Order: sequence, then structure tokens, then C-alpha cells
Amino acid sequence: MAHMAHYREAHPLPFVITHWVNLVAMIFLILTGFYIHYPLFGGVMSLARGLHIFFGIVLLLNCVVRMVLAFFIKSAPAPGTRELVMDYKTWLPQRDNKHQLWAWISYYLFLRRDHPIAAKLGVPQKIVYLLIPLLIFFTGYTGFCLWGVTANWGFFAVGMDFLGGPMKVRILHYFMMWAFLVFMCIHVYLSLIEGVSPASLIFFWKETPGLVYDPETMNIVGFDGMGEEPDYGETFKEKQA
Repeated sequence: MAHMAHYREAHPLPFVITHWVNLVAMIFLILTGFYIHYPLFGGVMSLARGLHIFFGIVLLLNCVVRMVLAFFIKSAPAPGTRELVMDYKTWLPQRDNKHQLWAWISYYLFLRRDHPIAAKLGVPQKIVYLLIPLLIFFTGYTGFCLWGVTANWGFFAVGMDFLGGPMKVRILHYFMMWAFLVFMCIHVYLSLIEGVSPASLIFFWKETPGLVYDPETMNIVGFDGMGEEPDYGETFKEKQA
């Protein structure tokens, strides 16, 4: 079956920008975090620590910005539609996919061939994405507990004692890096499992042809070839050179 059309309304430009900021910040945090934990060569520890702190603050601020924008910017609630709702609603249970938890799990476990047709974010995605800000804030908190400039501030000093001291906080902080690394790998895989169209949209804001979806009737209502003709009404026919 043809894939859904991917419209810019699904990821407005501010969200494309915050996604890029997240990616760059996480890459630098992971690389510098590995180096700080296990320096393979000398001479750049100060630089690594400085970059780690800088991009940690960037990630935290970007997370706050993204959360705030969700209440001010509208986006499409599903692929294949240009209809708009306030973005935060796409992160909550939606009428057309709140019953699809097992369907999505079956798809991810290769027990189902085609992914469910419904909202922009599948049920497992909603659950994980809602947890990500909590993980970012907790990781940032443990980072500030370890940073010499803020370690003695009351809010972070209390946390240091509660979590068991510097060594345990350092282990927690390092473990969270692995959690983000695993998340990134799974996120990339699930984003590309249906092809590169979703990545083209979120990274380069490029729309791609596909099926058109009506969130009100929860049905496929057509095909948008974006100037190209569909093959047999369902499968998009690549343009021949």
C-alpha cells in the first residue's frame, strides 16, 4: 500500500529547527560525555567539559522552547492532511488512535505487516515522547549537581545528598547518556522503517506524495501525487528519468 502524504503542516518550521537543535546538542553531549568518562587522548578535556556544559544548557532550553511552542503553534494531527490543531493535542490521546496501542506494538514487533493508519504519532511514540522531557530535565539536573559552578547551590546540593553522593550521581548521569543513545537508535530506525519521507520532512521540510487522510472520518480519501500520477490508484510511481 502507498504511504501517507507528508505535508509541512505536520512539522511546522519552528519544530524542524528545534529538532535540528536537539540532534546537534545530543551528538555533542554523547561524544563529549564518552570522552569525559574515558579520555582516549589528552589535551582537550577542558574543551570537552566546556562543550558538554554548553550543549547541555542548549538541550534544556530547547526542550523548554519546544514545550512552550506546542501551546502556541498549530500542526497537522495526522500524516496525509493539512488540517491543523494546536500542537499539544497531537501528543495526547486522539480519537483515531487512542485504541491502537496493541496495533502499533504488533507492527513494531513485526507481527503486523502494515502500520496502523491514524494520527501523526503512534501510541508508543506518544508515551516515549512525553517521557523524553522528564529524562532531559533529570539528566540536566544531575549534570548541574556535578558541575563545580552549581554543585554547592542549595537546590543541587540537596539532590546530590539525596541521590547518594557524587559517585552515584555520576553513574546516573552516565547511564542517562546510554538511555538517550538507545532512544536515538530506536527513533532513527522507526522513523525510517517506512522510507525516507518522514526524515525528508523533519530535516529538510520537503513534502512527499502519498495517500490523503481525513481526521474527521478517519478514512483515506484520496491520493496527492503532487504533480505526479499514482500507479493503479495506490502505489506512487516514481518519476522516470
